[in-house]
Amino acid sequence: MLQRLALVDVVFRRATFSCALLVLILLGGVILSLIQGSLPALGAFGLGFVTSQSWNPVTEKFGGGPAIYGTLVTSAIALVIAAPVGVGIAVFLTELCPIALRRPIGIAIELLAGIPSIIYGIWGLFILAPFLQTYVQPWLINTFKEVPGLNLLFTGPPYGIGMLTAGVILGVMVLPYVASVCRDVFETVPVVLKEAAFGIGCTTTEVVRHVVIPYTAVGVIGAIMLGLGRALGETMAVTFVIGNAHKIATSILAPGTTISATIANEFTEAVGDLYTSSLVLLGLILFVITFVELSIARFLHMSVERKGGG
Repeated sequence: MLQRLALVDVVFRRATFSCALLVLILLGGVILSLIQGSLPALGAFGLGFVTSQSWNPVTEKFGGGPAIYGTLVTSAIALVIAAPVGVGIAVFLTELCPIALRRPIGIAIELLAGIPSIIYGIWGLFILAPFLQTYVQPWLINTFKEVPGLNLLFTGPPYGIGMLTAGVILGVMVLPYVASVCRDVFETVPVVLKEAAFGIGCTTTEVVRHVVIPYTAVGVIGAIMLGLGRALGETMAVTFVIGNAHKIATSILAPGTTISATIANEFTEAVGDLYTSSLVLLGLILFVITFVELSIARFLHMSVERKGGG
């Protein structure tokens, strides 16, 4: 009997190790494929590919600057929208919402995550973009035209489509991820801690600020970084509303492009090794950006855990 249990334990250990090893092998294969496919573009353009704005398939001059810039800008806009709103929704559901409404509202928020990205794209193109073009973008242009610095962010004609619209779409898409994870981690706060805070006269705002958020800081950071990772790689919804223009503009109202949108739009039309290699190189850069984002998230986790332990 003991021998059989020991054998089962050995098989289980080796099976789980094989699963973990398989993941590493697959990841290594993806990295090697991206590096191998991007070598022709790296040899032709070097590191200047990262900053160059040229994208001309006819002359085979390619640069990833606009796509990288658009990816970072739209993801930042999405994070600015989704992080505070998602945390606010989670606080409301766990601390303020009537019990009878918690489950319906929670389910409604989670349903947003199940909507296909192409539906978000269609909604953004036909509903959100005209609304922003008619009401929001003209107001932003007129309001900030005399403010130094901000006038550069909100300048130009109100196209409707552009990086701001793409960022708003991404913010809506990643919102349920941030809200759901934050809600789950807020529910792990021991009731005795909150009751103790209320017992010494703290308000709900003070309890959330000084008890709930510090206790769950690691989970909140993880939720925000999960949303950011989702925003970095989104393709179809962004392709519909960003304008797909290979240029860097200081105004977030201007059309632009992202790495994912560029690959999705042009990979099937890529003719020639250099054209294809340039798109693969963009994929490698997106992989590096995602890796850096995950590394920063891990560093923040370690910092918060270290402070909590102290």
